[in-house]
Amino acid sequence: MELVRLDVRFESLGALVESPTSGHVVISVTDADTIVALGSLHDSLTRPIGVWLELSEDYSAQMAARDIATLSWLIPLDVAVLSAAAAAHDSARVVEALLTNEEVNFSNEVATLVGAYNRPAPPTPVAVWSWDGTHLRHGDETLLEATSESSAGVDTTTFR
Repeated sequence: MELVRLDVRFESLGALVESPTSGHVVISVTDADTIVALGSLHDSLTRPIGVWLELSEDYSAQMAARDIATLSWLIPLDVAVLSAAAAAHDSARVVEALLTNEEVNFSNEVATLVGAYNRPAPPTPVAVWSWDGTHLRHGDETLLEATSESSAGVDTTTFR
């Protein structure tokens, strides 16, 4: 498994998402809201892409789940990476629980959800990964940073 993270400026977004790369591509927009920026590509994407989201006190896992579900109806979304300095894995579990059409009753270090809904669920499954600053995790799979480079205002990080 290989995952490629592209940190891009909004003006470069359209050209980059269609460029050939191996593995799954996840995008973080450095100068605009990533969800809104990726949503603006709804008419031009021909292949699935992913989104990289930075969680914080002001942007919780629950809010990210809402944004991921909404974005999945606008573009072909296959991967979401949640970056959090603390409790990244627990945040990913909250998002996974909320990306269903089912009532969510769930509790962990990040959230306690009782009778919660986040409908509609994505039209196709979205793999939710967590990034704790060192390890990229999804289920039993763990990836580490393999390469990192910058060119033409785009930072590319490959995880294997």
